[in-house]
Amino acid sequence: MSVQPVPKSSWIFPALAVAFVAATTALSLSFTPSVSGLMFAAVLLVILFGTVFAAVHHAEVIAHKIGEPYGTLLLTLSVIIIEVAVIATIMIGDKSAPTLARDTVFAVVMIVCNGLVGLCILAGGLRYTEQEFQVSGAKVYLSVLIVLSTITLILPNYTLTTPGPLYSALQLAFVSVVTMILYGLFLYTQTVLHRDYFINDGAEDDDGHPPAHSITMNGVLLVVSLVAVVLLAKSFSVVVDAGGAAIGAPPAFTGIVVALLVLLPESVAAISAARHNKLQKSINLSLGSALATISLTIPAVALAAYLLGKPLLLGLPQSEMVLLIMTFAISMLTFATGVTNILFGMVHMLVFAVFLLTVFAP
Repeated sequence: MSVQPVPKSSWIFPALAVAFVAATTALSLSFTPSVSGLMFAAVLLVILFGTVFAAVHHAEVIAHKIGEPYGTLLLTLSVIIIEVAVIATIMIGDKSAPTLARDTVFAVVMIVCNGLVGLCILAGGLRYTEQEFQVSGAKVYLSVLIVLSTITLILPNYTLTTPGPLYSALQLAFVSVVTMILYGLFLYTQTVLHRDYFINDGAEDDDGHPPAHSITMNGVLLVVSLVAVVLLAKSFSVVVDAGGAAIGAPPAFTGIVVALLVLLPESVAAISAARHNKLQKSINLSLGSALATISLTIPAVALAAYLLGKPLLLGLPQSEMVLLIMTFAISMLTFATGVTNILFGMVHMLVFAVFLLTVFAP
């Protein structure tokens, strides 16, 4: 099979991103609340979202060649690199953001486990009435998610070593190591020990073959795209702060925006998979991204906070803890039988709506 050229859209945006960063750095351009500033923000957001989609595209091409579940893992890790870069960049900024990592991780869990899962189940249910998936794989995802969410987002509220919803340096280091070890064991389970838990043979057959692009070229462009997103993160953080201040949004708004940015490409892929009766792939993409977010973002941000001398508040307020516990309770029921329908999807969508309401109307 001949190797086809890489689509222009998948390399033009990374190139534009590099050019944009070079131009703004050389000319000392930045966002300001003015007409020209709005144009600056619009161009930045178009290039940034295009580059994020380009990164995910290249990861998907490579992922198809290496197969499941390794492909989904590559997609997830690519997204996490983007997320950590944006969070760390905002933390370095002049405006203190001690709760940004917590707000982003919580937003990811709520968006994924309620909004994305609900939308995938609803989309698939409307088209196929019922869809099947591997219960064993879902149980593995949820068991690890529940443990990691509890020790990173709830337990800090009840430790006595330090006042407030935060860990001491020793506790944070221990939790960071534990989360990485547990995620490593999960990956071993997913890719080696019980790989069959995460593949539904009855629904995972592909409807054709993707373009046979050069895997080397896609690998290079994936790295370039990820670096470009990291370089754009600082300008993006300034725009988000200004936008939040303009609409009077609460501090959690920034976490939601960051979560939506990094989850958008995977969300599109997950919804598309559900509409093509591949709910197992949707679950791998959605729950896998939530799990990787907690497992990798918390240790990375903890290290950044330590090196920068910044505080890192992790414990959730009581209302958000209630939503988190309810989310996992519903998820255990949703993934208990191996079959979904639109009612499960609507329940998750309702909880997601409650989450959004409590953010803007505490």
